[in-house]
Amino acid sequence: MMKVIPTAISGVLIFEPVVFADARGFFLESFNQRDFDKAIGSHVEFVQDNHSRSTKGVLRGLHYQLPPHSQGKLVRVAQGAVFDVAVDIRAGSPTFGRWVGVELSDENHRQLWLPEGMAHGFLVLSATANFLYKTTTFYAPGSEAAIAHDDTDIGIAWPMLDTALQLSTKDAAAPRLACAPVFNMEPVASGDLGLKPTK
Repeated sequence: MMKVIPTAISGVLIFEPVVFADARGFFLESFNQRDFDKAIGSHVEFVQDNHSRSTKGVLRGLHYQLPPHSQGKLVRVAQGAVFDVAVDIRAGSPTFGRWVGVELSDENHRQLWLPEGMAHGFLVLSATANFLYKTTTFYAPGSEAAIAHDDTDIGIAWPMLDTALQLSTKDAAAPRLACAPVFNMEPVASGDLGLKPTK
């Protein structure tokens, strides 16, 4: 069983599992297809599971894949803690350019569901963190894109740490949202990728 918590962005949901704990440890159900589909209101098939390990201060993101390889993601932390962020990049959405953030950890067991049309990133808060996520489409290098984590138009309030941020070369060079391709919420013609570059 999972408690489902809406966020300020439509479609982005926090999942809190019921944890059965005793002196031996704990048990929880990390995924249930029937309950998940009911919570999001549609059927989703996950095709790939990913696992990253990072040290404190590592910031990964903000990442997304463009249509026709856009991804929904269900993310969680198996060890450690991160500040996880979703940014709405669906042109035409009432929350376009807004962000939500939630701490995911091995203590709160929370998961975050990001439907297609979200840019995603996280900052590692603990000494190390093992980050796991399911995706609805396969990794497609030619469709990957990124947005700068410190874009002032988005204004993400990343937690302050006692260590310097660590970014990949690619993430450090990511453009602002105003210069990045985003998702078009309007009906698209056959053959259109559904992309709408911002100004």
